[in-house]
Amino acid sequence: MTDDTLAAAVVPDIVLDGAAHGPLTLRAASVRGDSHRYLGEARQDSVMTAHLGEKGSGELLAVAVADGVGSQPLSHLGSQHACRTALWALGVNAREVYEALAAGREDRFAELADGVAGHIADRLADRAARKDLDPVVYSTTLRVLLVPLDPAVRTRGLLTVGDGGTALLRDGVWDLAPGDGASAADGDRMIDTRTAALPVARTAAARLVTTRPGDVLVVSTDGFSSPLAGEPEMRAFLTGAWGGGAPEPADFLWQFQYRVKSYDDDRTAAVLWEGRP
Repeated sequence: MTDDTLAAAVVPDIVLDGAAHGPLTLRAASVRGDSHRYLGEARQDSVMTAHLGEKGSGELLAVAVADGVGSQPLSHLGSQHACRTALWALGVNAREVYEALAAGREDRFAELADGVAGHIADRLADRAARKDLDPVVYSTTLRVLLVPLDPAVRTRGLLTVGDGGTALLRDGVWDLAPGDGASAADGDRMIDTRTAALPVARTAAARLVTTRPGDVLVVSTDGFSSPLAGEPEMRAFLTGAWGGGAPEPADFLWQFQYRVKSYDDDRTAAVLWEGRP
């Protein structure tokens, strides 16, 4: 067996993670979709969390979610490597990232995001070259949420390559496009199925979002964002489940797997509850 085959064999069916830092609570999960379970295929989504920066100065909570492109045979590995490499690269530049967010410098944050995307693309291409493979076999999307741990800084950074979703639950109303000026609270939002993917794509989209105490911010792959956008019943259920504060991890996992007919892809999301300092 090859190293990649062995890696595929140990991809868990479900990943559940969480963290609490002062008023911030994070829950994250990645669940293999019914279609992959039926076919005996590995979960192609990935999720990873990290605490970046030096203690007491410029610390960040970071979480990455990635969706391996279904048509590519090693995309489940590509999504894992993209998450891991992104968090490593952001950790190296944690002080610069923190300063950009604290100052509201979207231009500077965009420069750093492009550097991270390029580094991931290079690493995936190098891995493919060592195995005499076309780099496209590792194709994956990526979304990273970066949250300063200083309660006085309300700006959050989003680094994205390809599709997926970002949503904000505020005062019982969902906004499925926070930060871009186009509210989608009623759910009547078109979903674009075209997507860029690493390592062919080498640049990232960067966005800053300002949150308030009581907000719930969600970053996800399209296995979660698509039913959230398309199914009012799912939004209503999660409003009730998440609008009152962060659930315990086991409860979160149950809520996160809310069943929606015809949606059978892997489902991955990180959910941030903004508490009061």
